[in-house]
Amino acid sequence: MAQVKITLVRSATHRLPAQRAIVKSLGLGRVNSSVIKPDNAATRGAIFKIAHLISIEEVK
Repeated sequence: MAQVKITLVRSATHRLPAQRAIVKSLGLGRVNSSVIKPDNAATRGAIFKIAHLISIEEVK
């Protein structure tokens, strides 16, 4: 199964509460923090909602 590396590049403060909740649920705490998640529909949905705050890379 493919995986994606998600890095928070912009702060989640002063954002909508739903967007802050998504950032926290993905495990991203501070700017430049990264997590590796499975590339599935649930993860892609969360990525779509906060795409303006993060950068994404595929991990092999």
